[in-house]
Amino acid sequence: MSRRRVSWAVQRQREAIQQQRLAERAQREHDRAVRQAAQQRLRLDKARRQEYLQSRAHEADEMSNEVRTAVERISGLLHSSLQHPTRLDFKTLKVHPSIAPFDAGALGIQTPPPDPATFQPPKLGTMAGLVPGAKTKHAEAVHAGEEAYSNARIQWEAAEQARLAALDQTKAAYEAQVAAANAEAAARDAEVDTFQTNFEAGDASAVGQYFSLVVDASDYPEDFPRGRRVAYVPESKQLVVEVEFPDANVIPSASEFRYVRSHDAIEPKARAIAQCRSLYADLVCQTTLRTVSELVRADYPEHAETIVVNGFVNTIDPATGTPKAPYLITLRVSRAAFLALDLMQVDPMACLRKLNAGVSRSPADLEPVRPVVDFNMVDPRFIEETDILSTLDQRPNLMELSPMEFENLITNLFGKMGLETRQTQASRDGGVDCVAWDNRPILGGKVIIQAKRYKNTVGVSAVRDLFGTLQNEGASKGILVTTSGYGAASFEFASGKPIELLDGANLLSLLEDHAGIQARIEVPETWEDPVPDMPSPI
Repeated sequence: MSRRRVSWAVQRQREAIQQQRLAERAQREHDRAVRQAAQQRLRLDKARRQEYLQSRAHEADEMSNEVRTAVERISGLLHSSLQHPTRLDFKTLKVHPSIAPFDAGALGIQTPPPDPATFQPPKLGTMAGLVPGAKTKHAEAVHAGEEAYSNARIQWEAAEQARLAALDQTKAAYEAQVAAANAEAAARDAEVDTFQTNFEAGDASAVGQYFSLVVDASDYPEDFPRGRRVAYVPESKQLVVEVEFPDANVIPSASEFRYVRSHDAIEPKARAIAQCRSLYADLVCQTTLRTVSELVRADYPEHAETIVVNGFVNTIDPATGTPKAPYLITLRVSRAAFLALDLMQVDPMACLRKLNAGVSRSPADLEPVRPVVDFNMVDPRFIEETDILSTLDQRPNLMELSPMEFENLITNLFGKMGLETRQTQASRDGGVDCVAWDNRPILGGKVIIQAKRYKNTVGVSAVRDLFGTLQNEGASKGILVTTSGYGAASFEFASGKPIELLDGANLLSLLEDHAGIQARIEVPETWEDPVPDMPSPI
């Protein structure tokens, strides 16, 4: 083999080696790029994973914060309300009509009148005037233009008159709308003024309506029911309110939420059952005190000397599957006694116990209490209207019965209610004294019943007298019935004692429910309350 061929073979071998090295370098660079890409993806996956875990943990924290906020709002129902005024501003009930300014639209835009110059031909030039017949033709064109302008002017004036007439009609319709809106607002404002006057004068209907607006305006959480009923008994200056509570499910069952990475889930931490029950009982007590507080602070004329609050829950009886509404709390408190409280410092449950409120032993279990006043028995009793229909009223007027008829009526009523009654000697104040026996085991016993036909509020001395008789007779309960009402002092004295005070509304309701008698109470103008008996010593 020649030297030249050897040299060429060596060169080819070197080139092959070089190409192999280049290929190996390219493969290493490719492998390095693949590894770098994989590492980058891994870093991105880790970052996304970390971001996801953080978002889930943040979601759990937000859920925990929502639960804590809900519990804090429930725990602050009473205190939060003390920072806000509750007096109803009658001005907010008035109407302020919002009427847009008059807009004539296209009718308010006048179309420009026709321009005479636009109807005339161009002026005849000097050279054009030398053309035979040019001046005649020009004169004819000028005359035609004048006629065209005259017609256009007539049409424009007709259109303008039609526009102005339509504009006047539109203005008249607008002004009529404004007048109607203002008249409606004035009528509504007059109603509000009358409402305010009647409320401040102590009209029972206006007082009840005013306090209904007060309790409706109270700012409770959105998931709280809004069931409220309000009635006012002017003879007793007693305000009776029924408040609907949410059920125990309003208390969050979880105390917090935690994110568990192992199975990618947000899990609740259950709130202790005892804490749920305690929070719900506190809700019931706070809502009751808050309701009284808002009513007392809103009552600037001081119409209500005594306030009754009955709190209930609308629920389903698990035993029967039918709706029921057990009362969980009932409270009767005088305005004076309530104003003596420092609501920022009280323990709600202890405060209500001190006020002799009836509180369910277990609100979460819906154990009921008996309301101190049945709302359905609080109705207007005195007929104020005098018209021909009043002469056709066949209902007996309790104030026109003879003393004997009234005594028999009361005795028979309580007999219909299941008591064994024995009428005693009539009292000198025109009332009824009756001894009855409740034959129920354990709860029964001797009952002293007194009924008085009064026009004016029964004084506390009559309640003291009943209590003295109750003690002297060794009775287990005393009932005082009147055709009028009672004052705050009477309710305060009876509080915590085995005494039940029934006013005229209660009496009418009992007569209808148990004796089937639809009676009425109309006090004759000549009526004078009898002189009370001397009270018995206590």
